[in-house]
Amino acid sequence: MGKEFITLYELQSALKEGVERLFPSSIWVKAEISAVKARVGSHCYLELSQSGENGMIAKAQAVVWSSKYRFIAPYFESVTGSPLREGMLVLIQVQISYSQLYGFTLVVNDIDPDFSLGEQERLKRLAIERLEKEGLMDMQQSLGLARLPYSLAVISAPDAAGYRDFMRHLHENEYGFVYHTDLFPALMQGAGAPESIIAALDAVAASGREYDAVAILRGGGARLDLACYDDYDLAAHIAQFPVPVFTAIGHDQDTHVADMVAFMSVKTPTALADEFVSAYADEDAFLQSLAERLKLSVSGRLYQEENRLSGMAHRIAAAFSGRIMSLENSLSVLETRMRASDPRTLLKKGYVLAVGSSGVVLRSVAGVRAGDRVSLIMADGRLDCTVDSAAVAADGMDDRKIN
Repeated sequence: MGKEFITLYELQSALKEGVERLFPSSIWVKAEISAVKARVGSHCYLELSQSGENGMIAKAQAVVWSSKYRFIAPYFESVTGSPLREGMLVLIQVQISYSQLYGFTLVVNDIDPDFSLGEQERLKRLAIERLEKEGLMDMQQSLGLARLPYSLAVISAPDAAGYRDFMRHLHENEYGFVYHTDLFPALMQGAGAPESIIAALDAVAASGREYDAVAILRGGGARLDLACYDDYDLAAHIAQFPVPVFTAIGHDQDTHVADMVAFMSVKTPTALADEFVSAYADEDAFLQSLAERLKLSVSGRLYQEENRLSGMAHRIAAAFSGRIMSLENSLSVLETRMRASDPRTLLKKGYVLAVGSSGVVLRSVAGVRAGDRVSLIMADGRLDCTVDSAAVAADGMDDRKIN
């Protein structure tokens, strides 16, 4: 007996009939874009997927015919600020098609841009809630930043305009301040950006160099292009990094989770460069102010000391002048007295100085005997005499003969 069978065409026809019966009209499907192939003026081919805890659990091919794509694509980008790209979660309206020749295909009729924006906000809220629960939101704020950050690790795409702006403003600053920077290249947008930036952070930590700060730079982009900065893993790595992390992603309105956990967030790479330069400029101004105050203080002190020393000099001069005058007067009196008591002065007045034979001045007749030799010294000469007799005066003028 032969086995029962159906032909491949019959099988494909049955599947086609079943699919069309189950899904007679278009439906909305939530999926992640895992691959995009599109050219201007042509069809767009999407690979859609869904992941579970153990990896990918579903995958399907979808096509947006050029007649639809030329309207869907620009509208989606005008609302979200980003073109359709890999890693994006989308809500698409599809017509399920099954061809006996080509098999299962999802024909895209529409894509809801508001869903992608809303889904990103939902994921952002979940990331924030988890970081808050784990106590990671404010960890960077507990780090100490060097007063004058000098050594900087820069995470950016080497050819990014934001990176070039940062380097130019930092190294060509008007004050001539000098900084050390090392570039750690990374993808700065798209689904692979979080993993790439995390790898760059790990490279900074493993470099062995002690950096004062880490700068994560990107020169702006659409809202969904920057969705990678709401990634939990990236934010957790930034929060727990042992060096202050600065973010300058280049957005004007939105604040991303990476900004929230960073030590400091600014709008643009240029603004971040200005922050580092301003720190040095403020310190320089402070030091100049101190120097000026010190100069004024020293000048004032010197003026005070000059006045004090000048006053002391005048007082000393006055004191010495009075003392010298007093001494001069004393010397004048002494000189007068000395002149008055000079024997020559007395001799000129008629007095005589008697000197014994031994050359000793005779102050009394006592001890003088008749026959002794005595010299009488006068103003103009000397008389050598022999004593005939000596008498002691009694009661002033009465003489009493000695011998």
